[in-house]
Amino acid sequence: MRVNKWVLPLCWTAVLLDGFDLVVLGTVIPVLLQEKLLTTASASAVSTAGLVGMMLGALIIGTITDVIGRRKVMIYAVAGFSLFTLACAFAQDATQFGILRFLAGLGLGGCLPTAIALVNEARPQQGGRATTLIMTGYHVGAVITALLGIVLIPQLGWRALFVVGALPVLVLIPLMVKHLPETVARKAPALEAVGSLFKPGLRKATVAFWAASFMGLLLVYGLNTWLPQIMRSAGYELGTALALLLTLNIGAVVGLLVAGTVADRIGVRPAAVGWFAGAVVFLALLSIKLPGVGVYVAVLLAGFFVFSAQVLVYAYAGRVYEENRATGIGWAAGVGRLGAISGPLLGGALLTAGLAHPWGFYAFALVAALGAVAISAVGLRAKSVVTHVG
Repeated sequence: MRVNKWVLPLCWTAVLLDGFDLVVLGTVIPVLLQEKLLTTASASAVSTAGLVGMMLGALIIGTITDVIGRRKVMIYAVAGFSLFTLACAFAQDATQFGILRFLAGLGLGGCLPTAIALVNEARPQQGGRATTLIMTGYHVGAVITALLGIVLIPQLGWRALFVVGALPVLVLIPLMVKHLPETVARKAPALEAVGSLFKPGLRKATVAFWAASFMGLLLVYGLNTWLPQIMRSAGYELGTALALLLTLNIGAVVGLLVAGTVADRIGVRPAAVGWFAGAVVFLALLSIKLPGVGVYVAVLLAGFFVFSAQVLVYAYAGRVYEENRATGIGWAAGVGRLGAISGPLLGGALLTAGLAHPWGFYAFALVAALGAVAISAVGLRAKSVVTHVG
């Protein structure tokens, strides 16, 4: 009962702070560009530095947590990324910003697979809903960040956003120390944990998950980093562009609440394919400059499908990998971070070339289509494993 009471709210809050960090850079980039603290090229480099840190964190920490247990890993990851997020408020140039984002990224990358593994273990019979529920915290954090950006940046400047984002850890860490349960470690070498992802029946699924995660995270980070600036290049005002970022993440929260229920009814695999297909449609629609409320509806529905598609990849992996769940999810997330790095780079390149609108949305739609193909490629053997889990 203690696990059921504390694991979900503590992990959900940690993932909320993770979601803050997902969006905070995209929220402040227009201001940093305006103040000439960053250029378009250096903004891409700073974003990439953070994502490289997240990739390494997911690969290393996601594996370690299966070997030494989840509790300590979760506490250190949350404390680490919060500390370096606070330090970003005092960055004076692109180099300092990049170093601090890299260090914060190490903790951020390890937080997500550990949190997903913990809630899957606490609620083993709930499948897709357990993962999508925990991931609503990710996008609630993103929504809060966009709102804080609209309110705080004009009054207190961009630095205040990083300070406010780091403060909740002062409450969260003591609660984790007191209430987060320890898990039983595998007591196996880390390389053995990684090798287990390629045992018979899992090889094809592992490669497919990595490819799908690459596509999904390219979309998530590409859109959250550059959507405000892309919409500004299409002629929208800064306030409208930030409101669209908020709308995107509201759509993500609604999509997660729906996707988990749908996945448990029809299966995670067909739900993931369907969500990637929906992303194709509404990302392509954003290539048209829609009038009035139409652009908000299109962005809302793009968020509804794009972000849940990526989370359903994690939900599917969480069911396929049993004994090595955190390792499997961690490596899917870690390899997927290559897509997360590619997304901001793609958006930055298109903006630099003056092609972000409409060609950026055509490119993102193509990526979503490739994600649907990748998740479809998870093998039948893995599907049979899922049938017998939960």
